[in-house]
Amino acid sequence: MTGTLTERMLPAPVGGGFSMEGYWVWCGSVIRAEDGRYHLFASRWPRHLPMHPGWMMASEVVRAISDTPAGPYRFEEIVLPARGAQYWDGRATHNPHITRCGGRYYLYYTGITHPFSDPVPGQPLTTDDCRVIAARASKRVGVAVADRITGPWRRSDQPVLTTRPDRFDSFLISNPAPCIEQDGTVCMMYKARGYLPPPYTGFLHGKMEFGMAQADRPEGPFRPLCDSPLFGPDVEFEDPFLWRDGEGYHMIAKDMRGNVCGERYGGLYATSPDRMHWRFHPGKLMYSRRVLWDDGVVREMGNLERPFLLFENGRPAYAFFATSDGTDGQGFHNCTRTWNMVIPLR
Repeated sequence: MTGTLTERMLPAPVGGGFSMEGYWVWCGSVIRAEDGRYHLFASRWPRHLPMHPGWMMASEVVRAISDTPAGPYRFEEIVLPARGAQYWDGRATHNPHITRCGGRYYLYYTGITHPFSDPVPGQPLTTDDCRVIAARASKRVGVAVADRITGPWRRSDQPVLTTRPDRFDSFLISNPAPCIEQDGTVCMMYKARGYLPPPYTGFLHGKMEFGMAQADRPEGPFRPLCDSPLFGPDVEFEDPFLWRDGEGYHMIAKDMRGNVCGERYGGLYATSPDRMHWRFHPGKLMYSRRVLWDDGVVREMGNLERPFLLFENGRPAYAFFATSDGTDGQGFHNCTRTWNMVIPLR
């Protein structure tokens, strides 16, 4: 892809995107459905929980709708609610990614469970809480299928991609980034963490790594294609978005260190001819946390994560991001509001 998204970004509409009173809103994946309207799938959880790590306790995937890509989007329904600790995805659903193949809709997501009680409003909830530790370690990837965008959605009884002992993905699997091929097979980039060997010194798991998996059909199951991480130890990123065109495979993601794109928590860019061998484009800042809005103000967002591109006529037309009003570059700990924002592209 020539140029960067930043060079093509028009002012972001202040009243666009998707937000909900009383809820944290995160993620964001959009598709134009058979009704001609735009349907956004996002995750939400109640404001009485902390933004982080509250999402691991009570996130649920919802659907919102708009007549235009930029929104604003209006809440329609809960798509993947909690359904009990006995299910692999029974306590929380997160990271939705909507796509379509062969007349059916496929909603990929991260599922979470744990055997403990729900947090009580006003009760402290931190990352060392036993509920959070168990929930984090339970993260796996699944898919829900529907013939219409309004459902009903058939959820997978088991994860379609799960962890493997003694591999880089032994602790958790999350953040699915699928790409449906022309022959109906699917490749999926995913985020993983592996268990650290004892003795433990505070963390059970290692840093964020990425793998690639393959399925013969959109319903899965997926089989991992690599026993080692796709990328080396000198980079760390998350929230990949993957697509393919006539030039090969493309990926954008959040650069955790900033040593690839040049801005910490900015957007990096990588390309591949075969999904397995990737080349980074150093210094190519695909998107920045500094955003120009249509009220004429440039704001540095607390977060700009979970990138999703909506394509029209084969080209990226709108970029969607999870964002916050925080100030620390991660935004998790001092934000008062989160929402899904949209930026039109030239």
